[in-house]
Amino acid sequence: MLLAGPTETDVRAALGAVVDPELDEPITDLGFVRSLTVTGSAVEVHLRLPTSFCAPNFAWLMCADAHDAVSAVPGVGRVVVELDDHHDSDLINRGLAAGAGYRGTFGHEAEESLDELRATFQRKAHTAAMERALTALLRADRSRTEADVHRLTLGDLPTGAPTTAALLRRRATLGLPTDDAAPVLVAADGTPPAPAEAALFLRKARSVRISVDGNAHFCRGLLATRYPGAEADQTHRSSVDDVPLPGPTRPTIPLEVLS
Repeated sequence: MLLAGPTETDVRAALGAVVDPELDEPITDLGFVRSLTVTGSAVEVHLRLPTSFCAPNFAWLMCADAHDAVSAVPGVGRVVVELDDHHDSDLINRGLAAGAGYRGTFGHEAEESLDELRATFQRKAHTAAMERALTALLRADRSRTEADVHRLTLGDLPTGAPTTAALLRRRATLGLPTDDAAPVLVAADGTPPAPAEAALFLRKARSVRISVDGNAHFCRGLLATRYPGAEADQTHRSSVDDVPLPGPTRPTIPLEVLS
């Protein structure tokens, strides 16, 4: 039986599962997919990045993941994924076309493996997702405070909320429990902090999340500057900062610019 050819919608959905490892967002939402062409069973994808000097190992991860994701779409035959306008575009594109892998492409410049790099960003993504889920809960339920977070379990998070779903996906990636009785506030190895340290633990997680969100915002702006009109291809990720934390409002510190 012949398989029906893939559609652009199928391929774009597959690319939606590919994330920027540092920004923890799909490359489709970030606007990194420059073009997508489906001709019969053949698919050609061109990617673009905010700068020509984005880290080559990050660029390789996204290109290789995109190639794997598209290749797994039923009915897809020949796959070409190319990175445009990067200082290592020629090297990366040749390596992808030859199936040379990261080390085969970059030779002695390659690290031993990208597995640890990927694992590092998976742990960071979990930390950010955990903070988003807890902060969203604190802002929705003003009876709770940071002093309560060590008692919260996954069953306390709103079922079906985007922040809850995102956290569960990242916990599954790390092999952490996802049952309702599991504590929410844990390190990447599943260890919860001592109750007295929980609030500080959450605030440190918040600094990680703000760093991730800030970098994503910066990269979106760079991409739109480099490729005018690219902002039309970007999907905004709502922020838990849109709702203020409970507690007294702190006065704004006036900013004085000295000449």
